[in-house]
Amino acid sequence: MSRPRILVINPNSNHNVTQGLEDALKPLGFEGGPEVVCQTLAEGPFGIESQADVDSVAMPLRRLVESDNSSAAFVIACYSDPGLQVCREGTDRPVFGIAECGVLTALSRAETFGVIAIAQRSIPRHMRYLRQMGLTDRLAGEQPLNMSVAETASGEGTLAKMIEVGRALRDEDGARAIVMGCAGMARHRRPLEDALRIPVIDPTQAAVTMALGTVQFSAH
Repeated sequence: MSRPRILVINPNSNHNVTQGLEDALKPLGFEGGPEVVCQTLAEGPFGIESQADVDSVAMPLRRLVESDNSSAAFVIACYSDPGLQVCREGTDRPVFGIAECGVLTALSRAETFGVIAIAQRSIPRHMRYLRQMGLTDRLAGEQPLNMSVAETASGEGTLAKMIEVGRALRDEDGARAIVMGCAGMARHRRPLEDALRIPVIDPTQAAVTMALGTVQFSAH
């Protein structure tokens, strides 16, 4: 019997981000468990950094999900959760958005959370989403790195900047957990948590963990 598959979709076309996701998700692979496969959306922009970028990948994501008859669950690995609802309309299998899952995981670890955004212009978009979820009262603050997605995935000095912003969220804003607000930050979770000494949530790991549980329980 073949293993069920969880498809993790990187909606941008930067393969370095996809590789970072694969590395970050390796601890979630186990013998006999679902296979976790990461895929790059070829039609996506090199980085999803604006509302236009978010909107541009919604229908390509839906087409990918609709045409996939093999995966047991899907994870959209972008912190803006692009196309999440339209993808859910296109399949009867579960579709997880990493922002939704990342924030919910943070709320299970601490009373308040902070978000590290890639750029200042990302923050209003994230705040709209949190208002829709009804969770702004648990948000301690959100502060930007002012980097591109590509820089967060492979740039020099990214971790040092993340530590600086994380400390500000912890010490100035009162965050008791940190959510990394971009899939490209995945490889920095553990060293960031070691530096800050509070929970740091990689939202893709959070989403795939939820997908694993869903797929496992549906099979047993």
